[in-house]
Amino acid sequence: MKHLLIAAALALTATATHAEVVDATPGGFEVKRTAVLNAPADRVYVALTQPSAWWNKDHTWSGSSANLSLSAMSGGCLCEKLPNGGSVLHMSVVYAQPGRGLRLFGGLGPLQMSGAAGHLSWALSEKDGKTTLVQTYDVGGYMKGGLDKIAPAVDGVLNEQLDRLKAYVETGKAP
Repeated sequence: MKHLLIAAALALTATATHAEVVDATPGGFEVKRTAVLNAPADRVYVALTQPSAWWNKDHTWSGSSANLSLSAMSGGCLCEKLPNGGSVLHMSVVYAQPGRGLRLFGGLGPLQMSGAAGHLSWALSEKDGKTTLVQTYDVGGYMKGGLDKIAPAVDGVLNEQLDRLKAYVETGKAP
């Protein structure tokens, strides 16, 4: 049991060292995380386009990840269906290149209710059947109290989503 706890602690430490709030000011912030996924880049890219399979339902407006969709083409969107015919456009796709990268523009969560927006970018590079995935979210604009105050929470949510994506890609299911 002790060995399992030590292994778990090391795994968490390894994950945390690659995640960070790179910069944070009242007018904007950047969060970044790098992860290595045990899968080829094409498979990671396909999984990225299926947020309903890995995104945490607790970070949706509808309370169900099944309501998420991502149309991976310029002009497409990360969208969510809401009850009674409602919907949310979380972010718009501005760059989509299978196996290489995906970039979205907009505001996630509470950023939608402010004058802030940003680019969420996933850059993929493959070596020896493994994919290095760099996730970056650069946000700028206005939010009462300053965007620097929300940067750690955004970083935490995006890190959780990346952990779920990694699990989904490597095991076929998200935690």
